[in-house]
Amino acid sequence: MKTVLAIAGSDPTGGAGLQADLQVIRQLGCHGLGVLSALTIQDTTKVHSVLPVFPSVVLDQLRTLVRDITPDAVKIGMLATDDVVRNVALGLALVPLETPLVVDPILFASDGTSMLERRAWPTLQGLFSRSTLVTPNLPEAEALSGQDVSTHKGCERAALVFLDEYECNAVLIKGGHRDGSPDDLLAVAKEDGAAYDWLPGERIDTGDASIHGTGCALSSAIAAGLAQAKAIEVAVNDARDYVARAIATPRAIGAGAQLLGYPASS
Repeated sequence: MKTVLAIAGSDPTGGAGLQADLQVIRQLGCHGLGVLSALTIQDTTKVHSVLPVFPSVVLDQLRTLVRDITPDAVKIGMLATDDVVRNVALGLALVPLETPLVVDPILFASDGTSMLERRAWPTLQGLFSRSTLVTPNLPEAEALSGQDVSTHKGCERAALVFLDEYECNAVLIKGGHRDGSPDDLLAVAKEDGAAYDWLPGERIDTGDASIHGTGCALSSAIAAGLAQAKAIEVAVNDARDYVARAIATPRAIGAGAQLLGYPASS
């Protein structure tokens, strides 16, 4: 069985964070490994506070694990602080460079709570050059690129910043925050320039309910696909289909956002 290492924060609701990562990875046929980067105090209504794990403890978790088990792919989620990002980078030095790496650059929670201190943004950007894929949503893409992403052309300009300035192999700019059709942009660096592929999105009717954990599920599903040697385009499309099915079957377990339904993988 292929292994996928998720480095992420804890979500007590199980709807996002490390708990959701491991659930998705397992359902898609891989064994999930976990390194905890932060604790959160949250429920389905909001994130109340974020408590980073001591950076040295994050590094110890990562080094101890990868000295024993070489993961077939790595997914990075919330890292919370600059020191945690730096220690994750140190730990990744023990992971072979050819190992697929998916970075979900979580800057803010859906309720606006900061999930990564501002001074850590440049440090996180330093991880992008090693990544196979970076998966920002529209607000994250705009914040990290400095480009207006309200139009398709603006998204392509933002993607070029990720590919050229941050030396990413590929970036998936998620369009779920866009008014109208929530199309995603997959941009891949090629020898003759960037290849842009607009992936049509469908707005799934969930009534008045907001859905929690879509970004975590998507990046983990992509990492599972890459661990299974899928091409990046195939891994992205399979993961998008999986998350769309999960959005269509939500679970209401609390007073706030609903959780993904986690459909059958096939």
